[in-house]
Amino acid sequence: MSERNVIPIQPLTDAISASLFAAPVLAGLRKSVPAVAFRAPDPADEERWRRHAIGGRTYRVAQPVTFTPYASAQPCSARCRFCSETLIEAGGARPSSALRPGPGYFAALESALEQLRGLPLSYSLSGLETTDDAGWMGAMLDILAQHAAVSPVLNRVLYTNGAGLAVAQQGEALTERLVDFGLDWLELSRHHFDAATNQSIMRFRPGVQVQHQPAFSAMVQRLAGRLNVKMVCIVQEGGVAQTADVLRYLEWAHALGVRSVIFREFSKLDDSYKDNVTARYIGNARVSMDSLLAQCLATTEFADSFAFEQVTEGYYFWNLVGRFRDMNVTFEASDYSQMHRQHNSGDVYKLVFHANGNLCADWNPERHVLLAAERANG
Repeated sequence: MSERNVIPIQPLTDAISASLFAAPVLAGLRKSVPAVAFRAPDPADEERWRRHAIGGRTYRVAQPVTFTPYASAQPCSARCRFCSETLIEAGGARPSSALRPGPGYFAALESALEQLRGLPLSYSLSGLETTDDAGWMGAMLDILAQHAAVSPVLNRVLYTNGAGLAVAQQGEALTERLVDFGLDWLELSRHHFDAATNQSIMRFRPGVQVQHQPAFSAMVQRLAGRLNVKMVCIVQEGGVAQTADVLRYLEWAHALGVRSVIFREFSKLDDSYKDNVTARYIGNARVSMDSLLAQCLATTEFADSFAFEQVTEGYYFWNLVGRFRDMNVTFEASDYSQMHRQHNSGDVYKLVFHANGNLCADWNPERHVLLAAERANG
């Protein structure tokens, strides 16, 4: 069973289109979209919710729901200029990116997963860079696999910059671990087809091999032979920002053996975040996804080879999925103000296990705590 069995897909009518998060974009499209996938459940549709007890209290949990064991064993191998993990909430506690797992971390992770036993989950492996610490990653995968042997897990996805996977012997071993783990796909971040331009955006630390094009290309070609690789490009000024850039990126990814590419907009921020260097970069370098999509569809070279398949309505994001020749291409946008509204609703839309031992329904390690560290360890 996978998330496809849980998410309803319907023909997209004008009435449904007008009610979606993506409505303004859909209204301006010159091509029709045939279907809509409702990843976000209707609050009134009880069949899309599970009631589950965590820490002695019963919660209403969305289906599907993703579980993230937040990766923060060490500082990230990259310092992406737009990284959402470096955004600081006003009046908030230390962000999860600043926490490091202690000696009781894995026991606490097992305890948290035991609380979730019987609740269908999807694993979403993200945070900082999961592959940077191969030992931590391997131990985490072992615990997740043990849970999946006794409790339903729908999809398993890794979000990665590829740093640990590009190291020769280590990368080969981690790739086999992911194959054995049953990874459904990995989303590999690379924000420009030119290595120097990409490095100006991702800013890999000295000595990190994946920043160099030969190491990156060899890694992708090896991964593409073993796993389902989706390359992710965050569109931005100074990077991929025009139709010509999109076309060159697709050509480059195709030559590497990749058949799925995601173009993603910076998430829209609300006033809960401090005006730090990351927030300013996002504001100054933002490329509007609806404008880029409109530009692509107005360009014959792209439009004549592209056909929409569906729009996905998420709980704080939308995406438009289509086929460009023999490639799957996704255009995606999200809004953190919508995410915060949903997280504050009392329902559970997201599960995150943080390095401090808290299981939360939020990316903040001290907010919407479902299972506190003391209870998880006790």
